[in-house]
Amino acid sequence: MKGNGSNDEVGAQSPSRRTVLKSTLAGSALLGLAAATGMPEFARAAETGSSPFPMHPKWHFVFVNHVTTNPFFVPTQYGIQDACELLGCTYQWTGSQRSIASEMVNSMNAAITSHADAIAVALVDQHAFNGPTDRALKAGIPVFSYNADVASNHRLAYIGQNLYDAGKALGERIASLVDSGDVAGFIATPGQLNIQPRLDGAKDAIKASGKNIKLFEVASGATVNEEFSRVESFYLGHPNVKGMFAVDAGSTEAVGATMRKHNLVKKGVKAGGFDLLPGTLKDIHEGYLDFTIDQQPYLQGFYTVLEMFLYKMSGGLTGPANINTGLKFVTAGSVMPYLQTKSRYEGNSSAVEMIHRSGPIAAG
Repeated sequence: MKGNGSNDEVGAQSPSRRTVLKSTLAGSALLGLAAATGMPEFARAAETGSSPFPMHPKWHFVFVNHVTTNPFFVPTQYGIQDACELLGCTYQWTGSQRSIASEMVNSMNAAITSHADAIAVALVDQHAFNGPTDRALKAGIPVFSYNADVASNHRLAYIGQNLYDAGKALGERIASLVDSGDVAGFIATPGQLNIQPRLDGAKDAIKASGKNIKLFEVASGATVNEEFSRVESFYLGHPNVKGMFAVDAGSTEAVGATMRKHNLVKKGVKAGGFDLLPGTLKDIHEGYLDFTIDQQPYLQGFYTVLEMFLYKMSGGLTGPANINTGLKFVTAGSVMPYLQTKSRYEGNSSAVEMIHRSGPIAAG
């Protein structure tokens, strides 16, 4: 995965990408006029007569992320790519690899200095991004948050899961699986606002259940290697644990690996977490995890680009809208379609194709 650059490819792209997503990006006559007069490069979403949108500048959107190389955000980047391709825009994927707020702030400041047309940022810190957001808005650059949010920040809208409610759903599921005893709640980076509200919600739900469950909050680390090591280390130090759960993708996959390695299902240990990494899905299918929660990361990229585009196209009159990208439990009874289907929407394929589905649709 690449971490920077305009429209950097997350994976190898099909030659039919443009055919699938759009007919053409720009009309040659207007592009020639732009080149001759020094006008900015223009694009359009589809060939004349097939799109509701007029010709427009080829707007450049900057996404500032807290863990740029984390596999969770592969489908998010595909969503960004697809929306930009559809609408005739470009993007940059930048930020920090290890959830370092100062590095993200530097990326925001660089986007402001370079006159980005819009900025999307994962607001993982309560205060760090307030200043850059206000500077961007003062400069006429719209700012949106995705994946993590701070209500007091002046961003125009948030696109992502309702994190606290998702945590409450996690806690309720934990209380339904564990009657009493010690339970681990793994969190990659405590305090960061993309995952801390989930752990807070889980704690509140467990307390509300009235069950004698003791929740250990365990920092698992910002990288995959750290998460696998620390999850296993916790189990080795707490062999009588009744449940192991996580509030982020990497830690959830690490819980599954530990459950598998030490065959903890036979000991009656319950386990689950968030997101749809391949190891997580496999462990659900094979019985090592009881569930995971899907928050649809593809939509966190795709919808954010749509809002940026509509804001620019309408002169700021429309576009910003908070969007909850959802909460869906995936269990052994519902995991097979995820395992059998490879697609950009789940991040396990780079192919641009329509996924055919038939048969009844399960109620949400």
